[in-house]
Amino acid sequence: MIADTACGYSAFSLMPADCSLVTVEYKINILTPARGSLLAKGQVVKAGRTLTVARAEVYSDDGKHVASMQQTLMMLAGRADRPE
Repeated sequence: MIADTACGYSAFSLMPADCSLVTVEYKINILTPARGSLLAKGQVVKAGRTLTVARAEVYSDDGKHVASMQQTLMMLAGRADRPE
């Protein structure tokens, strides 16, 4: 869930304010069990007009790399996330 959020917000940061997004597909590799709190770092790999590819890396408290995710998200233009 934290990797999904990191990918989503990294993609959303490049989109207009009056849109929302939906996940099209994702692949996650869980590398090792995590202990304690988690930190996820998301980044956009490629932003297109409609589809955006993002990547997230998840780390545990001790700095251990515990998961990697790649995700494709689709922009829903003119459909704001917040209620009007």
